[in-house]
Amino acid sequence: MFNKEVLTAQNVLQSIKAAGHKAFEGETPYDLNLFGVRSNSALTNIFNDLVGCVYRDESLEWQIECWRATTDPGLYWLQNPGRVAGTAILIPGQYRNVYKIDKHSGKYDALCQRNGDVSVWRDADRDNLLDPDKSKVYTGRFGINIHHASYTGTSTKVNKWSAGCQVIANIEHFNRMMELARLQIKHHPTWTKFTYTLLTEDQVIT
Repeated sequence: MFNKEVLTAQNVLQSIKAAGHKAFEGETPYDLNLFGVRSNSALTNIFNDLVGCVYRDESLEWQIECWRATTDPGLYWLQNPGRVAGTAILIPGQYRNVYKIDKHSGKYDALCQRNGDVSVWRDADRDNLLDPDKSKVYTGRFGINIHHASYTGTSTKVNKWSAGCQVIANIEHFNRMMELARLQIKHHPTWTKFTYTLLTEDQVIT
């Protein structure tokens, strides 16, 4: 399980740039750097990854917040893929301006893939391992949203919560992410699009 305690705002920004992506470092509050870190662990069906946010607050001081999450599909969808090609696993990279606040599955506000494409691998062998076929990349609008698991407390098993989405385990942590998203729009009314950068554990500079 990746240790969020090793992360600082500056090493996340540095890691994003070292991976060849854009970091938002302007002198303005709530220009959000939303990111994920996928653990190297081979364990499946647990929340062993991170989703987080680096931003400047109203005083323009750098802040970082990290929340336990999964960036992988749960065991149910690995064994019961919704497509013949297999269950989606988001490829690490930066998805610029792809996300907006919208209803996840028509139920509640989340950060939803509405504005652009993402790229995924697919895992079709129906076992309990995360072993996608990396020889083929699928790019499109697959509904790879950033949402929460249970409506209460902290979920410990991914199961059906993710078929490729980025899912935060604790409802209060998810609510905090959404609060930050709304603060970006409050301070910058035209900034209604959000960028998400998925890093691997090996890409994080500590």
